[in-house]
Formats: sequence, structure tokens, C-alpha cells
Amino acid sequence: MKSLRFISAEAFVSNAEFARKSLGAVAHDLFPLLFKASYLLEQGEVIHDLVENWPLFDFNMGKLLGATLDYQEDLSHRTCSVCLESCLTGLRDYVLNQSSPYMKKLKVVDLTGIKDVEVQFCKCKKTMGRWARTQLLSKLCSELLVYLQRAQCNPGTFEISINVLIDLFVTERNYELVVQALLKKCSCPLKICCVAFRSDNLTLQKFFYIIKLTDPSLLRKLEIVHNVHLEMEHLEMLFNSIHFPLLMSLTLPARTFNVRRFTATDEQMLSNIGEKMGEMSQLTELSMSFSILTGRIQKLLSPLKTPLKMLDVSNCSLNHADMAFLANSFHANHLEVLDLSGHDIPELYPSTFFKLLSHCSSVLRSLTLEDCNIQDTHVNMLILGLSPCQKLQEFKFIGNPLSSQALKHLFTFLCELPMLKNVEFPVPRDCYPIGITYPIDDASLCRFDHQKYERVAEELNLILLQANREDVKASTPLFGSYDAAVQETNNELGAYLIKSFKETLEKFTTSFSKMS
Repeated sequence: MKSLRFISAEAFVSNAEFARKSLGAVAHDLFPLLFKASYLLEQGEVIHDLVENWPLFDFNMGKLLGATLDYQEDLSHRTCSVCLESCLTGLRDYVLNQSSPYMKKLKVVDLTGIKDVEVQFCKCKKTMGRWARTQLLSKLCSELLVYLQRAQCNPGTFEISINVLIDLFVTERNYELVVQALLKKCSCPLKICCVAFRSDNLTLQKFFYIIKLTDPSLLRKLEIVHNVHLEMEHLEMLFNSIHFPLLMSLTLPARTFNVRRFTATDEQMLSNIGEKMGEMSQLTELSMSFSILTGRIQKLLSPLKTPLKMLDVSNCSLNHADMAFLANSFHANHLEVLDLSGHDIPELYPSTFFKLLSHCSSVLRSLTLEDCNIQDTHVNMLILGLSPCQKLQEFKFIGNPLSSQALKHLFTFLCELPMLKNVEFPVPRDCYPIGITYPIDDASLCRFDHQKYERVAEELNLILLQANREDVKASTPLFGSYDAAVQETNNELGAYLIKSFKETLEKFTTSFSKMS
């Protein structure tokens, strides 16, 4: 529902030439309204001029595009390339514009409220993801500094100091540009303040160098993901050399820990890492997927002084002692997001799992149980365990050997969870050829009866429809959930994997030649 004010704002900005000429006569408090209207209509030129002449002390994208009294729709998930590029270039020109009718008051720009999602509704259909935003802002900061050094600017320009809060996403491809922008941060009017940092496809040397440049004292979220070969000794070195007082969320690369080859030194190292994480008084989110942590969860997590709200220990080979620790720890009552994928829950630790589930049921928002060997005979028990989880918004359980009949039974129950919005369910077992084994390998993943699957999917959606739960999105992402960061950099990731494969083949060929 749009207010009369918002409708008027749309009419004003729809004529870009008129709007740009008239900005000098616009009251300060109307700028946020005009900005959201311009963003909705993708009026790039108007957005640029609004930002270039911004008369307020702060510019918060999340608040500006979020739900307001004048227009309830949240636009912060629209990463429209036209709008975002206009916004960032307008910010650069705010610094350079010496003829603006408004006194320069801007002190803080917050770009962290922008959300990258799979489906975009902008007309241009061109998006600017987190990596591209990092790239463009770094480029503009460097160019701005070069221009100021060469041109004869108003002395007041050098007194402008604007903190730009952003979630940086750095890979090999944009590494040099971001480093240069961070190195010159003190001299540049636009000061990059990194509150979240994601690193993909970087050597350890480059990662350690750039993470220090970001000012770790400001970091709230740290993601070290694909092709950063961080092992336990490097993690200990990181925590010993850098302090992260505000860190709330930590994601580590796959296989950071491997207790199968532990020595006494490794045990001490693990204890040190746990103690260092315990010193991070804000840490509430931890992801350690595909590490081998058998029997060591307690040693790693017990030093934490604040309860975790998010825990991802998917494919970490947890044993009964690990699950018992989680179920009885003080974390259990606070877990809002839990991923236990890749563990045979019904076989290994059914009672402790359901104990953990009961403890976190009052706060649990997202539960992922992919490839957990949940079969038809376990569905009633699963329903019993999920029944208290009345705040559950997301349930993912692909990769489990469930029949279409069991899925229908489960969906009938899921309709009763009032806050549920997203369900990821497996291809029914009876859609695959007889004799298929679980977990299903990648080669066999798509070898199912697609027509039968579509019929079952329609029946499941009909169950939701008949229960008036059209708000629930049900899907089967065979190759995992959408990851905006991976989607944006998949070409670079693919090139890196090909390069690594080529180097491995060359080493193998060389070794084979020597043997011959």
C-alpha cells in the first residue's frame, strides 16, 4: 500500500530531467522518500543526484529501502545494478561537488543492509552482488584520491570524512584493487569500514595481509570459504596475531580440522583455538562444515562464554559424545540455526538428537538435516520432535531416503508450523531406480523419473494450498541451496579448479616419468 506522499514522490522522480533540476528546492526530510521512489522506478540519474546532494548526517541503505509508513514493501533485496552504481558514483561526486546547495553533513554511509537473493524483480535484470559492490567502491575510492591529488580542489574537500560501512568480498581477481583502497584509507574522504569480510580463492599470505588492513577491531562477520587452504595451525596463528573483539559470526573452510591425524601438539593447538574463540565475547555463529571433529566438540566449544545462536557442524563425523555435549551444553537453549547434515542421526544418536531439538525448540528458526538417513520409519518420531518448534521458518532435509507417501505425511504436519516459509525436500526414493544407495553420488543424482517427481511435487504443493499455506515455498535444489556469493564468482571458482586439476595432473605426469 502506497501513501499519497509516496505516489507524489513517484510522480516527481518519474520525470528525471525535471526532478534533477528541482532538487535544490526540495526539503531535506523528503530526500529519503524520493530515494526509495527513485530506486523502485530505477531512475538511476535521479538516484545519483540525490546522493550527490545528500543533506543529512547518515545514509543507511537498509533503512532507506526497508518497509516504511509511506511504502510497506522492502526493496533492500533488490541489488539492481543501475541503482547501486548510480548510488556509489553519486557518493563519489558528493565529495567532489563544490556547488551543491546543501551544506555537507554526511558522516556515515551504511551499505550493509543490502541483501543478495536468487530472484530479482528489477526491470533491468542486471544485478550488482557483494563482490561487484566491493570492486566498484574500491575503484571509486582509488580514483577519487588520484583526482584530489591532481586537481586544485576546494580546501574544504580534504576535510570531508565519511565512514562507508560495507561487507567486503575479496577474491584473487579483485584483491589488488581492494588492497590499494584499504592502504589509502586514511587519505581518502571515503573511508572503507569493513564490518563483514568474505574471502574466496586467496593464498594464505594474501589473506593474512588483507585481513589486517580491514581493521579487525570492526569485524562482526568473517567468512573464509573456498580455496583458502586454512588449516588448524594457520587458524591458531590468526587468532594469536589478530584480535576480533566484535566478531559475531565465523565461517571456516572445509576440512580446517582433522582429528584423525592428531598428535599431542594438535590437541594443545585445539585447546588454544577454543580458548581464543572463548575470548571473542560477541561470537554467536560458528560454521565448521566438512571438518573431522570426532570426539573434540567439547574441547573446542566449552571455552565459549556466550551461547551460540548458529552452529553448522555438517559432515563433521560427530560421535555420541559430541552429540551428548551439544544436547547438554548451554548452547542448546539458544540455537536459532542448526545444521547437522551428513550424520546418520537415527542410527547413531537418536535420543540425544531429540534432546538437543527439545532444548532449542523455543528459539529454533532454521534446521538442516541433509543426508541424515531419515527413512519412512523415522517420520513419526521426526514429527514428534519438530512439533514444539513453533518458530521454525526453514527446514531442509534433501538427500534422505523418504518415499512420496512419507513426504505427504510429513508435509501435512509441516502445514501446522505457523512461521514456516521455506522447505527443501528430497526427490522421493520411489522416483529413483530400484537398488539406489544413499547417500546418492553426483553421477546418479539426476537419474530419477522426472515426470513422477513432478506429480509428487504437485501433490505436496496441493497439501500446502489446501491448508492455506501458500506462504510456504517448497523446492528440491539437487545441487544445494542458492548461494549468491558462489553464483557471482562461479567463473573464477571454476577457473581455479581447472588450474588446480591441471597442476595436479602435471605433478602426477612428472612423478610417473621419474618412476619410468
